[in-house]
Amino acid sequence: MADTAETLDRSGPQPPADVPPTGEVAVLASVQGALACDATVRVARGMSLFGEHAAGWLAIGVAGAALDRPRRREWLGSAAAVAFAHGASIGIKRVVRRRRPDHPAVRVLVGTLSRLSFPSSHATSTTAAAVLYGGLLGGRSRPAAAAVVGLMALSRLVLGVHYPTDVATGTVLGAAVAGAARRVVPRNPTTGG
Repeated sequence: MADTAETLDRSGPQPPADVPPTGEVAVLASVQGALACDATVRVARGMSLFGEHAAGWLAIGVAGAALDRPRRREWLGSAAAVAFAHGASIGIKRVVRRRRPDHPAVRVLVGTLSRLSFPSSHATSTTAAAVLYGGLLGGRSRPAAAAVVGLMALSRLVLGVHYPTDVATGTVLGAAVAGAARRVVPRNPTTGG
């Protein structure tokens, strides 16, 4: 792990430093130990900024609507579904109220707007965007869309702000919202969308 990556302050009591991590904390510490170097942390922070409040994904949806006029309604409907997925994850967080990782073995390498962890809103909105926008962009984009989901989920672990089950659940939630949206969002019959 890189020594130059900034570690952010935690709030609340932490286990003593001599208590070894177990369960998901051990997995998280292992991921950070293997992957959290300066370069990966920079990329993960960039992804974090892009995914904050799903803003990057919403911008892509609006750009798609502007550039692909025949499928404007599909792009806007898909962007609305991404916003809904993000909102659903926030709602679930407020009900579950799981705190973010807080163990001496885990380095928190980016600031967050909330102390709540479950599910990962970044994983949720990224998955919804990948499924919906990948469908609009066509078959060749689907492997790239799937890779983006995996990278965003992994970035949340590298940054130490989510447990593995947070990102897994966020991915499932995003896929479920996208699946429902694909049945609801009107399609342009002339474009085959």
